[in-house]
Amino acid sequence: MTINLYNSLTKTKQKFTPIDSKLVTMYVCGPTVYDRPHIGNARSTVVYDLLYRLLTYTYGQKQVLYVRNITDVDDKICDAAKERRISIDNLTKEMIEYFEHDMQALNCLSPNIEPKATEHINEMIDIITTLIEKNHAYIANNHVYFDVRSYKNYTNLSGRSLDELIAGSRVDVSENKKHSADFVLWKPAEANDDASAIFDSPWGKGRPGWHIECTAMSTKYLGQDFDIHGGGVDLIFPHHTNEIAQSCSCFEHSNYAKFWVHNGFLTVNGEKMSKSLGNFFTVNELLEKKVAGETIRYILIATHYRKPLNWNDKARVDAQKTLDNFYRIIEFKHGDPIDQQYIDKIQQKLSDDLNSPEALATLHAIAKDFHKTNDQDEKIRLANTLYKAGQLLGFFNKKPSEWFGQDDDQLIVSEIEERKKAKLDKNWTLADKIRHSLKAKGVMIEDLPNGITTWRRVE
Repeated sequence: MTINLYNSLTKTKQKFTPIDSKLVTMYVCGPTVYDRPHIGNARSTVVYDLLYRLLTYTYGQKQVLYVRNITDVDDKICDAAKERRISIDNLTKEMIEYFEHDMQALNCLSPNIEPKATEHINEMIDIITTLIEKNHAYIANNHVYFDVRSYKNYTNLSGRSLDELIAGSRVDVSENKKHSADFVLWKPAEANDDASAIFDSPWGKGRPGWHIECTAMSTKYLGQDFDIHGGGVDLIFPHHTNEIAQSCSCFEHSNYAKFWVHNGFLTVNGEKMSKSLGNFFTVNELLEKKVAGETIRYILIATHYRKPLNWNDKARVDAQKTLDNFYRIIEFKHGDPIDQQYIDKIQQKLSDDLNSPEALATLHAIAKDFHKTNDQDEKIRLANTLYKAGQLLGFFNKKPSEWFGQDDDQLIVSEIEERKKAKLDKNWTLADKIRHSLKAKGVMIEDLPNGITTWRRVE
């Protein structure tokens, strides 16, 4: 099946054809590990996890190479370590563990390779050295800067002039620079820097700039040209713009990434997420409030990845009810029969620029058909189909018994069991009373011909 993706570089939706027909290559900007991931970080991770699932489903698991880096040396990391009075090593190890835990809770698959910036300093130094030799970079006051005017296609990705880019972003001002947009490739160590953030280089002890990290790691594992580069829309400038400039300047005839894929912003109740507004929260904070990881995932893909996503309580409640319904259906899963047309439709929707809202609509269509039929074999087939289709979207990593572990659900199940006993005892009055009691709580039950009773919450 043909995959079409919106390419930020060409500003059009294009047919995706891998450079190498035997291997699809994808690089995604991963976490800067100075704090636990917030839901904005989670959106990006989930989006590219969904793309990775689509690619492996379409091309095969062994024909996709997914690299997502870890930035473990950075100004924010240095500041956070100093504030907590711990070493950078201790901080980053702790935050990497937190990131992995939180993303696993959202059913995100691990990348094939997850390189750390600190383990690729030599590769960065080699690239910087080449850029200096080719007159694309210069040394000034123990810093090394990239000369943006040396790369003629600098503004291609953003589609805006250099003056517009500078005016609309935070560009570090320094008297060392030849041009205000020149960006740092290497910076000298400061007196109070932690030892784990100081590295030897031809230009003195210091650490790399942010942008050079991704060029070094992406080209090492994927080559000088690869298929897909992903990240948040906020990375278009300066990060991805600078990656292209330094990569194409360093490697002769390189085009770097063929497709640039960017996910949109996330807001909370219609406002930009901000600690000062009190609407900033991490994935872990949601998990601790008993918001299931799959519920978070559902919300994050219920809006198309390129559009702004608004997180609010109604979305959370609706997602929870939807997944409750789905999990009750997959309790009927048995054997192998499925309706392949639904699976094909999910793949088709995702292949159209990762149209996850339409893919979710297909899950709802399966659930609707399940509730409409009284045929037991058809219910089993649809339950199997829902399970397989949902797994393509990253759902159903739990058993229904694990999903319905909450006290209120256990109470509902016990009431249903009590009603079954009442019916066996031909105590129809008690059975009806329990049915009406459940209905009053917003729980609808359905007695099937095989003696099984299903239930679901309704508005």
